[in-house]
Amino acid sequence: MSISDLTEDKRNIHLLLEYDGTDFAGWQIQAQGRTVQGELARALEILLKEPIRPTGSGRTDAGTHALGQVAHFHTASQLPTDRILRALNGLLPADIAVRAAEEAPADFHARYSAKSKRYQYRIHCGKSGLNRRYVWTFYQELDVEAMRRATLTLPGQHSFAAFCKQNPMPDHFDCQIADCTLERNGAELIFEIEANRFLRHMVRIIVGTLTEIGTGRRDPEEMADLLVSGRRDQAGVTAPARGLCLLRVFYPDL
Repeated sequence: MSISDLTEDKRNIHLLLEYDGTDFAGWQIQAQGRTVQGELARALEILLKEPIRPTGSGRTDAGTHALGQVAHFHTASQLPTDRILRALNGLLPADIAVRAAEEAPADFHARYSAKSKRYQYRIHCGKSGLNRRYVWTFYQELDVEAMRRATLTLPGQHSFAAFCKQNPMPDHFDCQIADCTLERNGAELIFEIEANRFLRHMVRIIVGTLTEIGTGRRDPEEMADLLVSGRRDQAGVTAPARGLCLLRVFYPDL
C-alpha cells in the first residue's frame, strides 16, 4: 500500500511554527534527546487521538531557532483548524508556538513544495546578557565592509562543498542563492540569506568564514576561491547554532 493510499481520505493540515531551539536536539525525532518534531507529534496524538508524525520543511540543527518553520500532517479528524491552533498551543511546551493552522491542498508537502528558505544569523559585538541564547557573542572588532564585500560573491548558483558538513555526504552541493545581506543594527551584525536549498551547517560555516574576513585573518576575495576549491578544510569555523534562525519558507501558492 502506498503513502497516497493511506492519506487520500485524510485532510492535509499546514502549520506555521516558531520555536526557541536552545533546549532541543534539533527538529527531527531521535533516539536520544528532546526534539521539536517529537513534541509536536506528541501533542497532535493527544489532540486528534491518532498517531501522527508531522513533516517539516527541513531539519534544523540542535540549538537553532525558527520563526517560520512549516510542517504538514494528515488526519482523519474533522476538528476545525482554529480549534487545532488553540489546542496545540495549549498542549505544546512554552518553547514552541503554532502561529497558524490551515487546510492545505492534498498535494502540499512542507519540504518538497518549498521553493526557497530564508535564514538569519545574528552576531553581537560584545557581551549580551539579554540575547545570549540567540546571538553569537563576538569579542573582536569586525570589519563589516570587508565582510559585506565577501558576501557579494554568494548570489547565483554555486557549489557549496566548502561550506557544509560532509558527513553524511549530500546528493550534490549546488545551491541557488537568491539574496544575501549583511547589516549592522547597533551592536549586532545581522546576516540574512535566501536559497532554494541549504546544506548541513552551510549558513553557520559561511558566517564563520565571514568573521575570519572581518578580523583580517582572510581577504574578502577568498570567499570566491573557496566556492571554486570546494575544500571544507580551507573554509572558516562553524559558527554556533544559537545565532541561527529559520525566518521563512516560501511556497508558490502560500
